[in-house]
Amino acid sequence: MDLLIPAVTVIVVLLFAFGTPVALCMGMWVVLVSYFGDVLPLSNVGQSAQFGLKIFALLCMPLFILTGDLIRAGGIAQRLTDFARTAFRFLPGQLAVATTVACGCFAAISGSNAATAATMGRIMIPEMLRRGYEPHFAAATAAAGGVVGVIIPPSLIFIIYGVLLGLSPGDLFIAGIIPGILMVAVMTFVATLIARRNGWDPPARFSPGDTARAAWGAKFGFIGIAIALGGIFAGVFSPTEIAGVVVLYGLFAGLLLTRELKWRDVPGVFLESATINGLLAPIVAFSIILQETFSAVGVPQLMESYLAPLMSGYWPAVLVCMLVILIAGTVLESVPNVILFAPILAPLAAKAGVDPIHFAMIFCVGDAIGFITPPYGLNLFVTAGITGLPYMQIAIKALPYLAALLLVWALIAGVPWLSLVLLAK
Repeated sequence: MDLLIPAVTVIVVLLFAFGTPVALCMGMWVVLVSYFGDVLPLSNVGQSAQFGLKIFALLCMPLFILTGDLIRAGGIAQRLTDFARTAFRFLPGQLAVATTVACGCFAAISGSNAATAATMGRIMIPEMLRRGYEPHFAAATAAAGGVVGVIIPPSLIFIIYGVLLGLSPGDLFIAGIIPGILMVAVMTFVATLIARRNGWDPPARFSPGDTARAAWGAKFGFIGIAIALGGIFAGVFSPTEIAGVVVLYGLFAGLLLTRELKWRDVPGVFLESATINGLLAPIVAFSIILQETFSAVGVPQLMESYLAPLMSGYWPAVLVCMLVILIAGTVLESVPNVILFAPILAPLAAKAGVDPIHFAMIFCVGDAIGFITPPYGLNLFVTAGITGLPYMQIAIKALPYLAALLLVWALIAGVPWLSLVLLAK
């Protein structure tokens, strides 16, 4: 067993480097370690995948992705994007800027990173290509913008984290507002710098009248945001129920309010949503199995024994946890990351004096950044699937966004006020 896990890991990493899909690499690691190491019966692979995907909180994932497709097909996402583009057209790279801002608006309706990246990618990437943007940068912008999908409430990750650690998902939603806004702001800054350097989308004159008209055109999107956030904060819906509510709103708004969605188009929208879910579900399933295998070989206990002596004070605890979260985010999906590492790290951080809500923001923001960190980088896979572009080239173009988000993450970790001020009584 001492040599088995490193050997299998090297083999799987090489296979991934040569283009093997990440889900197959994860599954192969689990199967080889389980079979040759006699860790878990092979029958556990199928059973864990099946039961893992039945977690009630994961019901949000397909519903939020369907919400994204309904809002896109109903023209609401396009109108939110038009508003963002009009409001920020005085900046260089107005389409790239609009993508990041629209991702923030969309995230307030759909609590999924992948849904945000997929929806905004389908709308904005073709527009950016028509304006002369470099294709891989356009895909990277949509992937990076989607990172805020699980930070700006409602959020699937906050729900799961709250259930596991005994925290109120509503409190986590409120705490995520300022960090989410900061993440959007820094990505907007990066988009502006890169567009200006490359001469893409020169700035135009700002028009208050055009912005007001675009805001009125996007009113159904703002209503959706109000329903999602207002319903949760008023206690009308649970965080999981809101996923179903926004699906119904997206269907109703597209069919009867904007009337851009036709009944004959609804099956196609559901099929598109199922396609994205078909991409994500195997990765989530294998991540859950990977988490179980880690537990079976004693990874959590080993981690705790090594990490506890290093977390002797407030800042050492924060820095060690951030390092673990960052490394884990490169190889695991966000939900298994929460399931595996949050119960280990959160108690250790609490002993060092870190506020539980503040640590939740540290954990979840770092977890979200993992959506654009290779080799996993789920949002990178989503935009690669949409565009047909090579994954690694998109990942390279996403590096400036990744660096900026890491700086924001450090700021959030270092200034608890950013996460806790809205919860102050």
